[in-house]
Amino acid sequence: MVAGECICTWYWLADLCAPEGSACVLGHALSMKAIQGGKAKNDKLDSHKVAVLRRGGTWPMADGYPPQRRAPRDLLRRRCPLMRKRAELLAHSQNTDSQYPLPEFGKQVASKGHREGVAEHFPAPSVRKTMAGDLALSAPYDHLLSDLELYLARTAKQHAVNASSRLRAVPGIGKVLALGMLYEGQASERVPRVQDLVSSCRLVKCAKESAGKRHGLWGKKIGNAHLKGAFSAAAVLSLRQNKPGQAYCAKLEGKHGTGRALSVLAHNRARAGYYLLTREQAFDLRRLVSA
Repeated sequence: MVAGECICTWYWLADLCAPEGSACVLGHALSMKAIQGGKAKNDKLDSHKVAVLRRGGTWPMADGYPPQRRAPRDLLRRRCPLMRKRAELLAHSQNTDSQYPLPEFGKQVASKGHREGVAEHFPAPSVRKTMAGDLALSAPYDHLLSDLELYLARTAKQHAVNASSRLRAVPGIGKVLALGMLYEGQASERVPRVQDLVSSCRLVKCAKESAGKRHGLWGKKIGNAHLKGAFSAAAVLSLRQNKPGQAYCAKLEGKHGTGRALSVLAHNRARAGYYLLTREQAFDLRRLVSA
């Protein structure tokens, strides 16, 4: 058995142990950092602490991701910074319009068909040059992201033929969010209960107690940040042109407030996604809003 910390370089260690028949046990990096606090730190001390944690039964387990899905998941994660760069360019184009006493564009420059004539909207030559540069840089990102999403959608059919389609039946979950939940979740293989999935998505927090008294919450950073972002985005998008969902959200807002209501919606989306993948059933909106 080989035990190691789950950092970005664990792929080669797991692939090295697999042909030899040795078990590769990964430890959660953040939890191990909290446990292994000490005055000195070197490889000899770290290996001893790893062995003591594993032998003593206090090893914080981490998930060893399947080898055939690692590359698509990494590609999907790489899409996020590319999308942010594109969003920064387009946001700068929209914000520049608000800096000058000119009529508004009247359209969203995020769509490629609405970008024609945007630079000519400004009379100053320098501003026109700035806008032309932003739009010229955003065009390659449009093509790159479209090609990347198409490749990931085709790759997902090899790993789970019907799972992506079932997830996309949930209001608020589109093609990209379904891919993120599919590759990040691993619901049916990794976690035995829906409570474990919700906890791993950072959608619930643990109480910090001592002597029967609560002192706030704990464990906000333990879990998959990509899944939390996917389900939180799905909760917001599910309110678009969805009257039953809007009525359910208004009911939650009156009881808990806006922020807590969106958290409850994200929690419900996570539970629905888990059952869709494990039970292979169709999504039922009436059952969700009546829960």
